[in-house]
Amino acid sequence: MGPLSIKRFASLANGFRKDARGNVAIIFTLVAIPLVALVGAAVDYTRVSSARTAMQSALDSAALMISKDAATMSDSEITTRARQYVNSLYTNTETPIQTFSAVYTPNNGSGATILLNAGGNMPTYFMKIVGTNFSTLPINTASTTKWGSSRMRVALVLDNTGSMDQNGKMTALKKAAANATTGLIKKLSAFNTNEGDVYISVVPFAKDVNVGTSNVGASWLNWSEWEAAPRILTDNSYPIKVKYNNITYEWADIGPGAPCPFDTKSNGNPRPSQQSSVSKFSFACMDRPGSLSGATDLSNNSTDRYLIPSSGTYEGMICPGIDGGANYPGKTGVYYNGCYTSVVDPDASIVLATGSNAQCPSNKPNCSCTGTGSSRKCVQAKYKHYWRDHPSDTTKAAAAAPAHSTWTGCVNDRDQDADTTNAVMSGSGRIYPEQWKDCLSATITPMSNQWATLNSKVNAMNPSGNTNQAIGLFWGWQTLNTANDPFKAPSKDPNWVYQDYIVILSDGLNTQNRWYTCPNAGPCPTIDGREKTLCDNIKADKITIFTIQVNINSKDPESQVLKDCASSGSGYFQLITSANDTATAFDNVLNKIAKLRIAQ
Repeated sequence: MGPLSIKRFASLANGFRKDARGNVAIIFTLVAIPLVALVGAAVDYTRVSSARTAMQSALDSAALMISKDAATMSDSEITTRARQYVNSLYTNTETPIQTFSAVYTPNNGSGATILLNAGGNMPTYFMKIVGTNFSTLPINTASTTKWGSSRMRVALVLDNTGSMDQNGKMTALKKAAANATTGLIKKLSAFNTNEGDVYISVVPFAKDVNVGTSNVGASWLNWSEWEAAPRILTDNSYPIKVKYNNITYEWADIGPGAPCPFDTKSNGNPRPSQQSSVSKFSFACMDRPGSLSGATDLSNNSTDRYLIPSSGTYEGMICPGIDGGANYPGKTGVYYNGCYTSVVDPDASIVLATGSNAQCPSNKPNCSCTGTGSSRKCVQAKYKHYWRDHPSDTTKAAAAAPAHSTWTGCVNDRDQDADTTNAVMSGSGRIYPEQWKDCLSATITPMSNQWATLNSKVNAMNPSGNTNQAIGLFWGWQTLNTANDPFKAPSKDPNWVYQDYIVILSDGLNTQNRWYTCPNAGPCPTIDGREKTLCDNIKADKITIFTIQVNINSKDPESQVLKDCASSGSGYFQLITSANDTATAFDNVLNKIAKLRIAQ
């Protein structure tokens, strides 16, 4: 090409470069193909991502479900069951699962695992334009569920109050918790693949709990209330004034053969009548310490009705009966473990008449005359009274003071605010024994992996008494702790993770604790408030609480305190309206625990 031709070509090329119309056309043509490919790839990869997410979710859920039963199935059963779960959960028809495997590894000390793998190929819409190598995109995902690397401890806090005897509730509870093949204890034991994986305690509760009479000598018991005289008397300086057969008796006049100073019953003739500044004492007189076997109300005696024994072992003893709770509601149903002895006080006795004609006035109690002639003297005896003691007669003292060995095993709430904490049970934090008329026969069973024993303890429960959910929760907490007596749980292996649970089932609202009573018709703020504080402290101790309210025929309103006590989230509080739903409620708890134990 000559110089002229080269110059002309350069001129034409420069003109083409400056022509915008030509540039746009060529640039668009050059860019369109990769642009379409990129947009199409984004669409196809979005579809792949969605399918992979759906497949991952299906595998995760299937692995969780299969983990509950994997230890009891063969390898082929695990694969079949897992694939069935995945097929029911994964519904993406564009990318069917083409490869699937399930591998179960038994617990070797670091936990059992189930590994699910699934894969498929998704047809592309746009990327296949680029070439046949991009006609499909692979999807592969896996899910590993590990369990048994955490160990569980479960405190079963079970309502044993009198109302549990109605509508088949106690029967259903025993079956749901302690059936040898289908009960909650049996199902929890299935997680015990290694020694120490699972421990369970049983805490039957009513107003009190029974810690067992074998603990009678324990240093964590405070016997001061068990041994104490009635507060209504000590708080009011013995305000006794009782009229009987036209004779008025004050406290110092009560001795052998005197009328009962506590009797408040309204029928019968003759009867002592109270004229005291404290009109009702809320208990009658017994013929011996009221907590002893065979003790009877003096008003029931066939002879010497209403009169203090004038002879025998309990001569002159003033023995209060069971408290009706009129003055101190928390004392409702509680026995006093002692009597007042009566000892003549010569320094206080009154000379009423002297001389040969001296006679006892008809309106003066405890008067007797001695001597003859001018030496005759009529004296009104006065008595000193000693609670559980007799300074000059150890036999009388022993008879008036039942030994600790007569205790039936029940204890009430600790002093406030120790009743809402897990502080050590010593000093002011000790526990108060109580001689309660409705003391439960079923005792607390500390953390155990003896499944048959645990079942037998549940099956031995018998309903009795009023409701104090807080004391059940308190002792459930105690059975989970590994530091403080009593009932401390076995120590925890530092190589394992532990999860602690309390499961409380109750059929009613709170009605009585150590300090208060409340009606059955509605919530009990004084008791519920203490329970909520207790539950908050338990949850702060990293313990998960499940609460179950049994409410048949809408007998009670929904329990706000049980809802507040439950750990936050769905399923931790359950309201059931039939005794037959108890087993289902326990199964729901079991499934929740199974999920909580999973570590992805």
